[in-house]
Amino acid sequence: MANQMDILAKVLEESARIVEEKVDAELSKLNEMDEDDLERLKEKRLEALKKAQKQKQEWLSKGHGEYREIASEKDFFGEVKESKNVVCHFYRSSTFRCQIIDKHLTILAKKHVETKFIKLNVEKAPFLSEKLRVKIIPTLALLIDGKTKDYVVGFADLGNTDEFSTEMLEWRLGCADVINYSGNILEPPTMTQKSGTKITKVEKKTIRGRTYDSDSDSEDD
Repeated sequence: MANQMDILAKVLEESARIVEEKVDAELSKLNEMDEDDLERLKEKRLEALKKAQKQKQEWLSKGHGEYREIASEKDFFGEVKESKNVVCHFYRSSTFRCQIIDKHLTILAKKHVETKFIKLNVEKAPFLSEKLRVKIIPTLALLIDGKTKDYVVGFADLGNTDEFSTEMLEWRLGCADVINYSGNILEPPTMTQKSGTKITKVEKKTIRGRTYDSDSDSEDD
């Protein structure tokens, strides 16, 4: 046991030494800079900030930064065409779980301005729902460069519970590269499923002659 502790102490000591050397090297580099070098560095950072701000304003002008409902299939194609990253929620007013998705997407739209977040009522989009094979409500279509890259169907990828966190949905969108995700893709946020979570059942409803599966709560006694 003592031998293992000695090895661990040496490893920690070596790691600390490497980190210290890196910090010293960076400080040394800064100390060697003259006023012109520092001015160029300042200008470079300022330019990067201006570029980032310009990009953000461009996104906002295209409807990014807020979670919006679009009126029709025609609007969908226009919205997708002008933005690189798009998350579209196909919803139905009578499906309770769509309201849960709404709550989380409202938060994420403000956080991830680089992505456009929209919603479309399936009753107003029979052609598009057929084309994208939307059969379960809610469904999120994740689009990059005008092409559908992935789907989040129901809550199966979110822990199979109504009480999943915004962070869990954020992680799932990050897995599809439709948002700039700063967390670890390989490790989803920890989830503890609370007791009393309602059992899921699939109920069928018809919209304009089409049948959709609704990933909704069981109301059976």
